[in-house]
Amino acid sequence: MPGRTAIGLDIGTSGVRAAELSYDKTGVTLEKFGQVALPEGAVRDGEVVDRAAVADAIKALWRGSGFRGKKVALGVANQRVVVRQIDLPWMPAAELKQSLPLQVQDFLPMPVEDSVLDFHVTEELNDGGTRGLRGLLVAASRDMVMSNIEAVQAAGMRVTSVDLTSFAVLRSVGRPAGEVATEALIDIGSRISNLVVHSGGVPRFVRVLLTGGQDITDAIAERLGVPTALAEAVKRGTDTEVTDEELRLAGSAVDLMLEVFVDEIRSSIDYYAASNPQFRPERLVVSGGGSLVRGLTDRLSSAVRLPVVFANPISPLHVGRTGLDEQQLELVQPLAAVPVGLALGVIS
Repeated sequence: MPGRTAIGLDIGTSGVRAAELSYDKTGVTLEKFGQVALPEGAVRDGEVVDRAAVADAIKALWRGSGFRGKKVALGVANQRVVVRQIDLPWMPAAELKQSLPLQVQDFLPMPVEDSVLDFHVTEELNDGGTRGLRGLLVAASRDMVMSNIEAVQAAGMRVTSVDLTSFAVLRSVGRPAGEVATEALIDIGSRISNLVVHSGGVPRFVRVLLTGGQDITDAIAERLGVPTALAEAVKRGTDTEVTDEELRLAGSAVDLMLEVFVDEIRSSIDYYAASNPQFRPERLVVSGGGSLVRGLTDRLSSAVRLPVVFANPISPLHVGRTGLDEQQLELVQPLAAVPVGLALGVIS
């Protein structure tokens, strides 16, 4: 019998995904994983705009994948989430939480009363006997968070925690300092990508990028004048019903979008490294459905001048009766980082 369980729910632009983990003295086990596609436009840039469609997809996900629980940990990441490194005076955790709105209002581009706030401490400071806290301030638009929560509630679920998607990626695929001192992680979604740099599990830098694999698919579809489904197959190299000339045109569209995307990742990592020379990344770990684009890892390695490896959020886990065979588990591996990390946030 599985021990206590936790479910992480990821509402993406193209689909909803969930992972159920159980945990006991023997470790953590992946019990269930599933995903269901969303209608186009139901979620726009990480924010729910069609509550009914998202609720229906979540219900279908629960029916089809056999999830037992109704409590979920939910992730958020979009243009209405701000993550900044700031320094604050030292104070006990309870006092810090209570005073946070007053402490950070000058750092935010939005009214503090319209925000959901969190502060993730990364280190304690001591400058001439004056104690301080350095950490990552996370501020999310309250109405955006509530829109996503209400979609989950409409599906009959209860949201027990809301987490930054980047932190979920860090939990599931960030490796301890025994392998490398500092590494960068990039989870490439459909429209949103999450970049996080950490040292031994301590986040140093987070950036939400408003681009992903769907942008490449759209470029191919527009260039060839073909449906999105065919463009997606061409992008992944799984379709043969196109001519050599169409493949050439598709290749040029992919090249252009990849150049823009890779340059954004490179510039983000360079900006971080210039500000934190003592914590320079030693490798880049990629996950997410968008990481499967042909040629992406080679381009990234050349641009950031670092080894690039694929993440495996499932390998540290025991695998229970998921209903997935080895081949299916391998296929979902790039997609599991966020929901697995969200569930791990409940366990830890």
